[in-house]
Amino acid sequence: MIKPSQLAFLAILNLPCMALADQSSDNLRKRSEIRIRDPFVVAHEPSKTYYIYASMMVTREDGERVRGVGAYRSKDLQRWEDPITVYETADGFWGPDAIWAPEVHEYKGKYYLFATFASNNPLPTPPKRRPNIKRATQIMVADGPDGPFKPFSNVPHTPQDWMSLDGTLWEEDGVPYMIFCHEWWQIVDGSMDLVQLTPDLSSVVTQPELLFYATEASWSRSLREVGTRPVEERSHGWVTDGPFIYRTKADRLLMIWSSFGIQRYAVGMAYSESGSIKGPWKQIEEPLFKKDGGHGMIFKTFDGKLMLSLHQPNRNSEERARFFELSDAGDRLVLGEELPFE
Repeated sequence: MIKPSQLAFLAILNLPCMALADQSSDNLRKRSEIRIRDPFVVAHEPSKTYYIYASMMVTREDGERVRGVGAYRSKDLQRWEDPITVYETADGFWGPDAIWAPEVHEYKGKYYLFATFASNNPLPTPPKRRPNIKRATQIMVADGPDGPFKPFSNVPHTPQDWMSLDGTLWEEDGVPYMIFCHEWWQIVDGSMDLVQLTPDLSSVVTQPELLFYATEASWSRSLREVGTRPVEERSHGWVTDGPFIYRTKADRLLMIWSSFGIQRYAVGMAYSESGSIKGPWKQIEEPLFKKDGGHGMIFKTFDGKLMLSLHQPNRNSEERARFFELSDAGDRLVLGEELPFE
């Protein structure tokens, strides 16, 4: 039997990226007041505005409360406006039960929302594993960063019978790709996989191609190893989360991604030995960030500073967006000072 402490630990691993802000007398809130997981920052140059996208409950025009995605906006990365709704779940959508890890990419004049959606519809489950449910990444499109984002169809971009999450965009030689995670929940040793997208990102044109498994990183630890008590067999595994691709000043293709390490949730680095998104990928031994924070992404401030965004700590109700300066060392990234956290 799983004890309450173990249930709480497992719940954190599968917590929706919900943002819940404290009430304030005006519409500006400190970053420290906003609970958010997987904070993805878009630095919108035309308006000199930073966006962070977050899963939350929203109210549709018909008055119904549904899951959606909101955007917090800021001019200085410290104080943020109340969120605006950029996506709301429509009736009949296949994944109404959860939205995780929303991120937005500008691509060829349009803006694309990549998010993980889930339903309670069961999938075939291997023996001695937790019940598998339909979970997948789907891409939505809009004309601007404020949305509204609309689906191309009612079909996800990841395989129908996989438990998948955390899709992200990369373009190489004019071809768009999506990198995403095949969940440890389903396959025990979580993997990072790749598909090619159509030119308008509306669908997938290739079968998934394996890039690497979580256990290929020497720093990665299983859930049993990092739990305060042993985790039962059906919940045992190695996590892959939150890929993000970055090409260094020395033309090395890096991927940052998250799993669990000695100090719990962490951000690691891998590099492509071929310089292509298809790899092969080699893991860098030392994590970029290892103190119970993760699901990172990289952006540049309007004054040109390279920044890492992640949530920390990885504990229910305590997660906050944290920003750290990065140095591009050519062969890897080096963590610098944290932006003051008010």
